[in-house]
Amino acid sequence: MIWVLLAILSAILLGIYDLLKKYSLRDNAVIPILFIATLTNAIIFLPVIIYGTFGTHSNNSIFNFGHLTWHDHLLFFIKSIIVGSSWTFAYFAVKHLPLTIVSPIRSSGPLWTISGAILIFSEHLNGLQWIGVIITVLFYYLFSLSGLKEGISFRSNKWVLYMTLATIIGSASALFDKYLIMHYNRLVIQGWYYIYMAPLMLAFLLIIWVPHRDKFTSFKWRYTIPFIGICLTLGDFAYFWSLSHPDALVAIVSTIRRGSVVVSFSLGAYLFKEKNIRMKAIILVGILIGIGIILLGGK
Repeated sequence: MIWVLLAILSAILLGIYDLLKKYSLRDNAVIPILFIATLTNAIIFLPVIIYGTFGTHSNNSIFNFGHLTWHDHLLFFIKSIIVGSSWTFAYFAVKHLPLTIVSPIRSSGPLWTISGAILIFSEHLNGLQWIGVIITVLFYYLFSLSGLKEGISFRSNKWVLYMTLATIIGSASALFDKYLIMHYNRLVIQGWYYIYMAPLMLAFLLIIWVPHRDKFTSFKWRYTIPFIGICLTLGDFAYFWSLSHPDALVAIVSTIRRGSVVVSFSLGAYLFKEKNIRMKAIILVGILIGIGIILLGGK
């Protein structure tokens, strides 16, 4: 099944994306790196947007963007705000936390999506899903105890809070994606939210970082910085392509995509020589099992 292979490719690319972020952010300024990565995404997709908007294409062409209204652009702009918020929290968290702490927190995305569905849409969990929730929460508690061994309190550490907020906002973005992919060409979604992200991050850079840069970590150029954007662009492209396939199951795509944490956890543990790897690996597997049961119960 091509959509499964695309989801796997997306997961691998997103795992590498996390590694590139971690390397680039070590002892470096967050906001300039976030802007450069975002600008890279926009530059890659700008020719696609121009070609799709002004070129002549057949009705079934992937480059046939159709006529977009102000309402359509507003939705893409909202998508860019949601993603930009998630990325900002995530970049600061990745800089200050080990990847082996970040990865299990990020793996909890589907749990937050389920919670949002209960609170917003008054949905109810079945017995199997409640088992999955209990398993996930149990391993999260064990994970918090593991973090204490490294001096990271899940109650008071603001970077843990940042990563949790990034994950929750990312889950909201995934719910929004389900709506957008039903109404728009996947290239339109990816291209325009990248385009709108660039000026948003530029404003963030000029208003927050530039006037107060002496109070922040100084910026150092690293060759990996533009590859953050390139890797994310390719990972998102594979994700939207998989999601747009008529036979694709959103729950399966989301679960496979969440497998990116296995890539970032494994390589991060090896490359950055992080601590308590065996215990964290067991906990990560437990969290993923819990998430898998939740998704299985939703079928």
